[in-house]
Amino acid sequence: MRTELSSLLEKYEERILGQKTNLRLLLSAILAGGHVLIEGVPGTGKTQMVRSLANLLGGSFNRIQFTPDLLPSDITGSTIYNMKESSFQTLKGPVFTNILLADEINRTPAKTQAALLEAMEEKQVTIQGETYSLPEMFFVVATQNPIEFEGTYPLPEAQQDRFLFKLNIDFPAFEDEKNVLKKVIENSFELQNITPIMEMDTFLAIKKEIQNSTIGDGVLDYIMNIVRKTRDSESIRFGASTRAAISIGRAAQAWAYLAGRDYVTPDDVKMVAKSALRHRIQLSPHIELEGVTGDQIIEELVGSIPVPR
Repeated sequence: MRTELSSLLEKYEERILGQKTNLRLLLSAILAGGHVLIEGVPGTGKTQMVRSLANLLGGSFNRIQFTPDLLPSDITGSTIYNMKESSFQTLKGPVFTNILLADEINRTPAKTQAALLEAMEEKQVTIQGETYSLPEMFFVVATQNPIEFEGTYPLPEAQQDRFLFKLNIDFPAFEDEKNVLKKVIENSFELQNITPIMEMDTFLAIKKEIQNSTIGDGVLDYIMNIVRKTRDSESIRFGASTRAAISIGRAAQAWAYLAGRDYVTPDDVKMVAKSALRHRIQLSPHIELEGVTGDQIIEELVGSIPVPR
């Protein structure tokens, strides 16, 4: 199974150039059973990143363009009356899929954003009082644009906390961006050319295997010290929750598995900590006025904690 996962990652990196770390983090999140919030300016390949992963896994993929007039039923589904058969019929929404892309999630009101909460947390959807289970393999990737905030609805802290990671997508290096341009012009980036690398059952088996990766008491203490430090730091107004500690632990297990190990090291924790914390903390007002970013604070915080031996 490790060989198949390595092949999947290799093909993934061939499709999406210049984002190796983010691709590994995205794959780690899905292996850990979490969801991801991606932030980046338009045209940086966010949709392509998610669609390519769905194709490589051979899973179903749906994309929802979030707009101000989108209704909760447009996501979950609704019940209609079938006059021909004289009965009510349930129409399931696009949330019933393996990988769901919630594009520009901050462009729709909170009521519609909340329609994803039950699905993300409970893996089930309620339509007109009836509860329907989502596929065992269910993964949400939401995107938002860091510019043009006029007319947007910022995600509430409670909903942000349900995302395992927040990834920041930046422009690739010159050569990587040139290769993207070249491949697009040569029409070698067609999604139809993507052949699934792994069966969904195999992927689910890997997820279960990852949960058995060893995390020693020293590494658990390290994770807890990081999370609790966010609550004690004068630079941070609101620290991370217990869910943040769980997210770091699960993600570190997946990151270690991708590295070919069945045990977690402090370096694995360091690799995933920033992505797991950046959307779960609020900086103090005086720190924001100084122009310091959350990533800088997290780096300083993690660096100040003794690494277990």
